[in-house]
Amino acid sequence: MKHYFVQTFGCQMNVHDSRRIEEVLRQSGYSEATEPALADLLIVNTCSVREKAEHKLMSLLGTFRPFKEGRRGTVLAVAGCVAQQEGERLLKKAPFVDIVLGPDNIPELPALIRGVEQGAPPITRTVFDMDDPQFLRAKPHADRREVTAYVTVMKGCDERCTFCIVPYTRGSERYRAADEIVGEIQDLVAGGVREVTLLGQTVNSWHEPGEAAEAAKAESKRAASTSQFAGLLRRIAREVPDLLRLRYTSPHPRHVTPELVAAHAELELLPAHVHLPVQSGSDRVLRTMARRYSAEEYVARTDALKAAKPGLTLSADFIVGFPGETEDDFEQTLQLVRRVGFVSAFGFKYSPRPYTPALKLGDEVPEEAKNRRLAALFALVETQQQAHLQSLVGQDLQVLVEGPSPGDTGRFAGRSERNEIVHLIAPAGYDPTGELVTVTIDEPFRHSLSGYMTGAEDARARARRTRLSVVDAGGAA
Repeated sequence: MKHYFVQTFGCQMNVHDSRRIEEVLRQSGYSEATEPALADLLIVNTCSVREKAEHKLMSLLGTFRPFKEGRRGTVLAVAGCVAQQEGERLLKKAPFVDIVLGPDNIPELPALIRGVEQGAPPITRTVFDMDDPQFLRAKPHADRREVTAYVTVMKGCDERCTFCIVPYTRGSERYRAADEIVGEIQDLVAGGVREVTLLGQTVNSWHEPGEAAEAAKAESKRAASTSQFAGLLRRIAREVPDLLRLRYTSPHPRHVTPELVAAHAELELLPAHVHLPVQSGSDRVLRTMARRYSAEEYVARTDALKAAKPGLTLSADFIVGFPGETEDDFEQTLQLVRRVGFVSAFGFKYSPRPYTPALKLGDEVPEEAKNRRLAALFALVETQQQAHLQSLVGQDLQVLVEGPSPGDTGRFAGRSERNEIVHLIAPAGYDPTGELVTVTIDEPFRHSLSGYMTGAEDARARARRTRLSVVDAGGAA
C-alpha cells in the first residue's frame, strides 16, 4: 500500500480541499503517512491570499525535497491557490516538483500520479470547471469520528475587491444544487457529524444553479439573492433533524438580507455567532477596496443580527495599511471595532497580491505604521474578548464536544453556541464527544473558557487541579 502526506496552509477552504484530496487518494488505495519521510506522495496545499505565500511554499518545498530525493519513486505535488496562480512558472522555480494542481482539478490527481510514475514529465493542471462545475462530495471519515465537517455550497467570487486574488485563483462564482448540499449533509450526519459549516468565498450569495442566470438579470445580486441562501438554511434545518449546529463562512456584508436575519431569529441550529468580514471602518478606504457598503450599512446589519438573536457575537477580518490609509482612516476602524463589539478578529497587514487592481494604487503605507496599527487593532479586540469571556463566568453554556483537549489534561474541548472554545470536565469515565452538553463556566483563559459538565462528580475540584495543565498544553487557551 502506498502512503500520502498532505501539508496544508491557509483558510478553511484549503482545509476542506485537503480533505477532498485525502478522500480521492484513499479511494485509489493510498493511506495516510504519519510523517513526510514515510510517504510515497507528498502534497503541499497552498493559499495565496496573504503576503509571502510563495516564499512560504518555496521554503516548504525545500524541506520536502530531501524526502523526495531520498526515497526513489516519491511524487511531489503542489495544489491550491498558489498552484493555480503560478502554474508553469512554479515548475521552472522548482523543477523537482512533479505535479501542479489547481483546486478544480483535484479529481484528476490519481491519473496524474500514475502518469508521473510511468515516466511522464512534470505536469500542470490548473483549468477552471466553469462550463461544468464539479463539487467533490465529503464523506464520513473511515478511520476516526468527526464531530464537525465542511460542506461547499459555492466556489469562486464575483465581488472583485481590489486587494483580493481569489477571483484569479478560484474563478467566477459557481453554485451547487441544494439537493446535493442537503444529501451530503445527511450522509455526514448519518456518519456521526453533528456540526456542519457551509463554505463559499461569499457563501451567502448562494443561488440554486438554475436560477443564477435570472439572478444576473436582476437589478442587483443582493436583490436577487434575497431569500435563496436563507431558504437553503431552512431546508437543511427541516430535512436534517439530527444536525445540531449549522454555521457558514465567509459571508459578505452586502448579502446579509432581512431573510437571512430572520433565519437567525427562527432557526435554533444556527449558533449565536457570525464571522462577517469588514476589512476597514473607513468609508473612503472601503470605496477604494470596492467593498460596496459603508461602515454605517455594516453596523446596521450587525445590529439587526444581534437583535434577531440575543447574545449573538461577531468576529471579522481586517486589513490595515491598505494603500492610502491615513491615521484618521485607521481610527475609524477602531471606532467600528468598539461600536460593533467584536469578540475576536483576524487582522492582516496589506500586502500587494499579483493580478489585483490595488497594485496600481501606489501610496504604500510604511511598514512601521502597518505594524503599529495591527498591534493596536489586536490589543483592542483582545480587551473586548477578555471582557466578554469574563462575563460568562458562572453561566451555563451549551457546548458541542469535539474531543479531548490538547495534551494529557483529562478534559474535553468543544465550542459554545457563541463559538467560544470551552475546556470542560466530564463525569468520571464518561466521553461526551459528539454531544451537546451543558457546561458551567468557572474561569476564563486568554482565548477560551474553563468549565465543568453538569453531573460531573467533584468537577469543581478537578477543574482547579487541571487549569494550569490546560493552559500549558493548549497554547491558545
